[in-house]
Amino acid sequence: TYNQGPGTGGVVPGSAADFQRSVVDDTVHFAFDSSDLDSQARAILDSQAQWLTQYPNARITIEGHADERGTREYNLALGERRANAAKNYLVSLGIAANRIRTVSYGEERPVATASTPEAWAKNRRAVTVVVN
Repeated sequence: TYNQGPGTGGVVPGSAADFQRSVVDDTVHFAFDSSDLDSQARAILDSQAQWLTQYPNARITIEGHADERGTREYNLALGERRANAAKNYLVSLGIAANRIRTVSYGEERPVATASTPEAWAKNRRAVTVVVN
């Protein structure tokens, strides 16, 4: 198994920091008003699934987000669809559904606050967070 020997940088295998270091990205992005996963999003989730397979005790939360356009209720529902799209894809790759919690923040937690197409694109996302 793994140890915290030289070269690990003090990162505990199977930890949230190890996840951040090991996967392509913790975030997948979506097109406007969409919860469809494109090939780039699937590649990111493939890398997350590989890590999750390696650490079967790890549990995650997938946070769904939307940009500021649309009503609060609509954006919460869209964020939920995005989180579930990522979850369902991970489940299709063999990750147990009971290891994955989803939550939608709608437009409430933007990573970019400008009202521009570039900012909106950054906010249309699902973020995977290791919770144990």
